[in-house]
Amino acid sequence: MNKERIELSSGEEYIRLDNALKLAGLTQTGGQAKIAIQNGEVTLNGEVCTMRGKKLHKGDIAVYDDTAVEVC
Repeated sequence: MNKERIELSSGEEYIRLDNALKLAGLTQTGGQAKIAIQNGEVTLNGEVCTMRGKKLHKGDIAVYDDTAVEVC
């Protein structure tokens, strides 16, 4: 499994799941991220997550297409 890390900017408390997938380069657009999430193709901390606006905080790990994205 590949791993990517997303660093939250100073003052940021969270990043939305769809934005995290796009920022990590796992999808080219937010629309692709939305479809993948709504189709149940993304897990968050080991459980399927279908909420594209789900807030990810430090320590959260999302997995899509054999790549894990950790929020730092």
